[in-house]
Amino acid sequence: MSVHVIDFHIHIGLKEHWHEWVHDYQKSSQSELYKRYDELIVPEKFAKYLKDNNIAKAVILPDICPITTGVVPNEFVLEFCEGQDIYIPFCTVNPSLVTHPELEAKKYIQMGAKGVKLYPSYNHFYPNDSRMYPLYSLAQQERLPVLVHTGSSVFKGSKIKYADPLHLDEVASDFPDLVLLMAHGGRGIWYDRAFFLSRLHPHLYLEISGLPPKNLLKYFPDIENNIDKFVYGSDWPAIQTISSNIEAIKKLRLTEESKKKILYDNAAKILGL
Repeated sequence: MSVHVIDFHIHIGLKEHWHEWVHDYQKSSQSELYKRYDELIVPEKFAKYLKDNNIAKAVILPDICPITTGVVPNEFVLEFCEGQDIYIPFCTVNPSLVTHPELEAKKYIQMGAKGVKLYPSYNHFYPNDSRMYPLYSLAQQERLPVLVHTGSSVFKGSKIKYADPLHLDEVASDFPDLVLLMAHGGRGIWYDRAFFLSRLHPHLYLEISGLPPKNLLKYFPDIENNIDKFVYGSDWPAIQTISSNIEAIKKLRLTEESKKKILYDNAAKILGL
């Protein structure tokens, strides 16, 4: 099976951006980043690395989570993505650090961000908090997707109660045209809940980064009856190589059409490609 891939979940940052426990976790994944750091932190060389592994587009994520993972500034991600057509930069907002999340997001959208990533369990807020509603309204108006961390995390300081996919039911109901993605698919204890919600709301998707692809049919046994809602993400650099999870998906007992939807088609629709 030969198919181009859209990776909806890539973290880029300098070593000094992340806390030591983040490095420990990524190293435990035997991430290739640490073997080729000086090469892969260069925008042009990382773009080549992705293209060499059949990645057609890559969503690049910032990280403003000082108490859990560290700070990869929005400005860093936007600058990293400049001039490389493979990259799709997202911005992030930490509502604990700004008074008006929507104004912060608007600033980076005007600078070129093509979506928003939210980290409820890292920044300690509920996604259906009224403070976030002006941001959702902005994203809906601008037709930009919002990627929301759901499920568990291994990092110090994270609180899983904020990452329950159920909180997105209210958001999806109140913003029916907003494209929302549940990053990590409710990982750990909420797979069924995330799956059900994705079927209930037409613009609510399951993004599967951070899940061992070989277990997808275990987590989501009815996946092919909801295949239009699954979006691939690697969660680089928390994996060994950029191609390892892709190859695992290709080996699943799914139709070739279903694999193509997971790896490319569904994300292409969301991103308007």
